[in-house]
Amino acid sequence: MSALPATFRAMRLEAAHQPLVARDLPLPACGPGEVLVEVLACGVCRTDLHLADGELAAGTLPVTPGHEIVGRIVACGARVEGFTTGQRVGIPWLGWTCGQCRYCTSGRENLCDRARFTGCHLDGGYARFALADARYCFAIPGAYSDAEAAPLLCAGLIGYRSLKQAGDARRLGIMGFGAAAHIVAQVARFEGREVYAFTRPGDVAAQTFARRLGACWAGGSDERPPAELDAVIIFAPAGPLVPAALALLAKGGTVVCGGIHMSDIPSFPYSLLWGERRVVSVANLTRDDAREFLALAPRVPVRTVVVRYALTDANRALADLRAGRLTGAAVLDCR
Repeated sequence: MSALPATFRAMRLEAAHQPLVARDLPLPACGPGEVLVEVLACGVCRTDLHLADGELAAGTLPVTPGHEIVGRIVACGARVEGFTTGQRVGIPWLGWTCGQCRYCTSGRENLCDRARFTGCHLDGGYARFALADARYCFAIPGAYSDAEAAPLLCAGLIGYRSLKQAGDARRLGIMGFGAAAHIVAQVARFEGREVYAFTRPGDVAAQTFARRLGACWAGGSDERPPAELDAVIIFAPAGPLVPAALALLAKGGTVVCGGIHMSDIPSFPYSLLWGERRVVSVANLTRDDAREFLALAPRVPVRTVVVRYALTDANRALADLRAGRLTGAAVLDCR
């Protein structure tokens, strides 16, 4: 392996509402249990956009965003188990948990109050290198290229956790047909569910994309599908979609809010909730989610649709995501 550089390029979030800035940073050394990863590709997630736009507070500033990281290990610290240099790994949003609180000790580490998240508290993958706790890294299925694998690490994982929250719903609605939706739709079809896709009103391209992925119906969020739904997963960060989704549910159905941020939910009549309908949110992910989904994805097989950008074009990728110009998932080529 060639000698490692003393510095590396990273795109940094230094203040909300400001463009990311390219900086040269000193290469970090591995501490105990840590791996240094040469980043090959990093997905651009809506959470990154929420941080850049100040809708979520960054845990640390300045910080390098990015938590859908695919790379190769170039150095290992002491006490790293299960990984070796040269191995390809993925680094997701969940970067560290305390392991001791009531959430961590009951299989709910995604709710840990002291959790630290990649690209928010910990420097992420909009960079040539990233340092990570090896316990929160995962082997990447060999069937995927670097760019194809990147969206699996958040869009895929959060979509998978959202699908689990939907229970055994046979008729599944998905609102906001972006990166997460295009993955979860494939898993839902693999499981034998009917998928009903809701896009921005008039977005014919997104509706065509959804049908191509197996949706039995696709229309605008202002339209009503031909059947009552058993569950609706909302990925779009728009609070008014919650009562709209409730109005589409059969009794006993579930609305799953799959995003980390959503605009305010307007008041709605109790009759929309009555009939044992429920509204639940999805928070982060657990390492078990990652292991399950990364084993499942090649079996489906999940095929990710990606739009590639150079690392230094990260601001353009965020702008395209903000404007709704993407079909599938944006991915930075960090090499």
